[in-house]
Amino acid sequence: MRGIRGAITVEKNEKTIVNEAVQELLQKIILANDINTEDIGAAIFSATTDIDVTFPAAAARKLAGWDMVPLFDAQQMAVDNSIEKCIRVLLLVDTDKKQNEIQHIYLRRAQNLRPDISKI
Repeated sequence: MRGIRGAITVEKNEKTIVNEAVQELLQKIILANDINTEDIGAAIFSATTDIDVTFPAAAARKLAGWDMVPLFDAQQMAVDNSIEKCIRVLLLVDTDKKQNEIQHIYLRRAQNLRPDISKI
């Protein structure tokens, strides 16, 4: 089992925008790592306190194949000067890939969280 991280930011705290961002992030992680949803053991989401219009897991649940994936939402710690309007995810995935073969995906302003591994 491997952990795959990702994050994305939104410009507005609007349900449609948040849903689309979560789905974009998950689709890019799936594609970049050649994952089948049945191989996902769990997805853990967090959102900064300024995102409160919907649960990121609710957006994931709308994607094809995500109906049986265990999903969990949490609120990101509020830390001074941290990135705003950010959604993070940790996927726990059954894979034969080595740690250095995993592609973590950070989009938009979230690229600043891990510039050392941001690829997109």
